[in-house]
Amino acid sequence: MASPATRRRAHEAGIDLATVNGSGPGGRIERRDLDSALLGPVVKQAAARGGIKREGIDELKLIGVRRVIAERMAEATRTIPHFSYVEEVDVTQLESLRRHLNGRLVEGAPSLTFLPFVAAALARVLEAFPQCNAHFDAELGVIRRHQAVHLGIATQTQQGLKVPVVRHAEALGLQALASEIRRVSDAARTNKLGKAELSGSTITLTSLGRLGGIVSTPVINMPEVAIIGINKAVDRPMVVEGAVVVRRMMNLSSSFDHRFVDGYDAAAMVQALKELLEQPATIFIDA
Repeated sequence: MASPATRRRAHEAGIDLATVNGSGPGGRIERRDLDSALLGPVVKQAAARGGIKREGIDELKLIGVRRVIAERMAEATRTIPHFSYVEEVDVTQLESLRRHLNGRLVEGAPSLTFLPFVAAALARVLEAFPQCNAHFDAELGVIRRHQAVHLGIATQTQQGLKVPVVRHAEALGLQALASEIRRVSDAARTNKLGKAELSGSTITLTSLGRLGGIVSTPVINMPEVAIIGINKAVDRPMVVEGAVVVRRMMNLSSSFDHRFVDGYDAAAMVQALKELLEQPATIFIDA
């Protein structure tokens, strides 16, 4: 006994209902019984098939750029007491502005990402938080606060992670920032940057783009004392003025050297950055 729908499914799947044990009243074949019958061959096949044994070990010698990166990362995590702070940012208006500006670009021009907007906002915020735009000279025991913002752009390359530098980000407009970020990043990936362009950053921006995840804990680029991480932007339901609406949200995951940047100051800096990004017009005008 089975319903017409169950009979039709069995016929389409090539299952003889006479071979199916029914769990319903009087042995009636229920939907779940047919589901089990359909899964049976698959489960048996998977259990019987197994996998293919793999052997061998690849040994990669740690040399060159990769070795330098490993040593610097190990030193940074060993010597710097990292303080991490994560904040979500509503970038709905920023996304609208970004799309509007991209729609006005000449044909063939590269589109704007979130990165130059964050860079511009960060350069502005650091005026009020110079303790986050600094170097620590461990040999002399001196903190050097920089007025210029030489922005490091963490860039993944075939040789490993490199940090090319955008000089004087505080003096560049949005398009110039975007162009320079793109130039140094591309040059780093093609190994066309000199040593001078890979050193001297005062604070670093890091982003994994679409792979940015929800939260990250970036490692500070010594001798800097702060690094700002950009996670991916996603649409999420949010409560705005008592109503549930879809907003474009993005997390900022940042790390600070807790020896020199107090937790309160770190949080205040990220909150100031959040405010600019949520009201993007304020990045470019004087209040």
